[in-house]
Amino acid sequence: MKQSLFTVDYNVKLTFDVYKMRLVGDTSDITKPGQFINIKLDGFYLRRPISVFDCDESAVTIIYKVVGEGTEYMASLGKGKTLDVLTGLGNGFDVEKCGQKVLLIGGGVGVPPMFYLAKKLLSAGKTVSMIMGFNKESEVFAKEDFEALGIKTLVTTVDGSVGIKGFVTNAMDEVEYDCICTCGPEPMLKAVYDASKTTGFFSFEERMGCGFGACMGCSCKTKYGNKRICKDGPILVKEEIIW
Repeated sequence: MKQSLFTVDYNVKLTFDVYKMRLVGDTSDITKPGQFINIKLDGFYLRRPISVFDCDESAVTIIYKVVGEGTEYMASLGKGKTLDVLTGLGNGFDVEKCGQKVLLIGGGVGVPPMFYLAKKLLSAGKTVSMIMGFNKESEVFAKEDFEALGIKTLVTTVDGSVGIKGFVTNAMDEVEYDCICTCGPEPMLKAVYDASKTTGFFSFEERMGCGFGACMGCSCKTKYGNKRICKDGPILVKEEIIW
């Protein structure tokens, strides 16, 4: 974990409540896809944990949803704003253990961390497919980003306004895979867990206090004892999960 200052390069609106922000700064502690950053905001006590959408040597890109006062404040930030950021948080996905034909599944704001993971998997010579789930067409974002990587990308919407009607599990039979990596709300993760017939890695979304394992506020039970989502997670192996 590293604490350093980042500068907003851009902060653009993707949908009615989803934004994309690029932060320029030291990204050397972001070593695995699936890790997250924790942003300090002026006037707010707790930092905001946000997953990494993309990363290079000089900047990290995040996609976040406005769900409260903190993220509403984030949406107001313009180019040049300096932010105090903790980087390199969480265990991340182990690309080497992800199988050869990897199915990525993201629901809502569980979609963003799948993009950086897809890039790393492709660089490792693996075959990658993506399923993204939303409630309706107006909520869809980042589809073009995944398609630009040249991977099979399927969209599901609950109301059927675009793509496959239903949930992400309705599209799983459309893809050949030997491993699943997924991130999203817990009901979706449980549905994917029940529908999958292979091993998998599940990234959990959880409210956090400190974000680096000190406060124990995000601990959960696993088959191997209690684990902290912020430090021992957010990625858990399918075989260790207790629902």
